[in-house]
Amino acid sequence: MNRCILAAALTAIVGLSGLAAIAHAEQPDDGLVNESAAAMKGKKVGFVPIAMGFDLTEAWAAGLKHDAEAFGYDLSIRDPNWSVDAGAQAFSQLISEQPDVIVVHPPEIQAYTRLIQQANAQGIPVVTMNLKADANGDVFIGANWYDIAVKQTEAIVKSCGQGSGKSGKIAVMQGVLTNPTSQYGIQAIEATLKQHPEVQIVSNQAADWDASKAHAIAVTVLKANPDLCGFIGMWDNMDVGIAAAIKEAGKTGEVALVSSGGGNQASACDNVANGNFSTYISYDAKGQARDLMMAVRSVLQSKPAEPGTKSIALYTPLKTITKESNYPGACWNLDDVKKYGP
Repeated sequence: MNRCILAAALTAIVGLSGLAAIAHAEQPDDGLVNESAAAMKGKKVGFVPIAMGFDLTEAWAAGLKHDAEAFGYDLSIRDPNWSVDAGAQAFSQLISEQPDVIVVHPPEIQAYTRLIQQANAQGIPVVTMNLKADANGDVFIGANWYDIAVKQTEAIVKSCGQGSGKSGKIAVMQGVLTNPTSQYGIQAIEATLKQHPEVQIVSNQAADWDASKAHAIAVTVLKANPDLCGFIGMWDNMDVGIAAAIKEAGKTGEVALVSSGGGNQASACDNVANGNFSTYISYDAKGQARDLMMAVRSVLQSKPAEPGTKSIALYTPLKTITKESNYPGACWNLDDVKKYGP
C-alpha cells in the first residue's frame, strides 16, 4: 500500500514538474515582447559590406546573424570583395528584391548616393554603416571621422610638437581619397596643425587600404626623412605596413605611429602593447554591431512612413588606447563576437 502511495506521489510530482516546465517555456505577454517578435519574423534584411573577411564587417555580420536566428528574419549578405562596381550591382539587385531593410557600407561618399535615394523612393529603409554617403538614408551608425583625426593629430602633436625635442616632421597615410575617412580626416589634420606650426606634414599619400602599399610608401618616406618624427595612419589593417617599415628601419619607439580602427584585439590592443602603434583611436566595431542590431530591430518593427525623409545618427563613442590605458577589455575578440554575439 505504501509503495502505491509513494508511486502515486512521485507521479504527481513529475506531472507538476512537467507543468512547471511548460509554464516556464510559455513566455507571458508583457504587451510588447510577442508583438515585437512577430513584427520581425519572416522579414528580409540585406547587407552589402565593402568586403567580408576583416574584423569590422565580420563583427557587424555576426550581430545580424545572431539576431536573424533569434527573431526569424532572413539575412542576405552580398560580398562585393572591395569592388565598387560589384557593390553597386549587389545593392541594385537587393532593391529589386524589395527587402524590408538594406544595410550598406559605402566605399566612397558618392558611390551609393543614388542607390540609397532609389531604395528610399521605393519604400525601403536604408542603414549606412561607418562610412557616410551624401545621402543619409534612415540611420547612420559609425564614427565621426573628423573627430577621430583631431584626436590622432593631437596625439602626434604631443609626441612631435613643442617641447618634444623632435623634428616636428610627420607623414600622413590616407586610404582611398574618395572615402569619408580621407575626405573628413585630412581636413581635421590640417585644421588642427594650424594651431601647431612647429609640426609639418612632409608626406601625404594614399595607400588604398593596402598594407603592402603603405609599407612601400613608408620605407621611401623614412629614407627621405631620416629625422621623421611620426606617422598618422587611417586604418589599423593598413597601418601595420607602416609599423613594419618603421621596425625595419630600427626606429620602433622612436618614430610614432598613431592609428585608428574598430578595436579588435589583434589589430588594436596587441599592436599598442608590442609598440607598433604609439596611440590608437578605437571606434569599437563590437559596439557598432550591437547598435546595428538595435537599429534593424527598430526599423523592422516600425517602418518609417516615408523612408529617407527623417534620418538619425548614432555616432560611435571613441576610445583612446595607449600603453598606459591599454587595460584588459579595452579591445574585443572577433572569435568571441562570432560565437556569442556583440
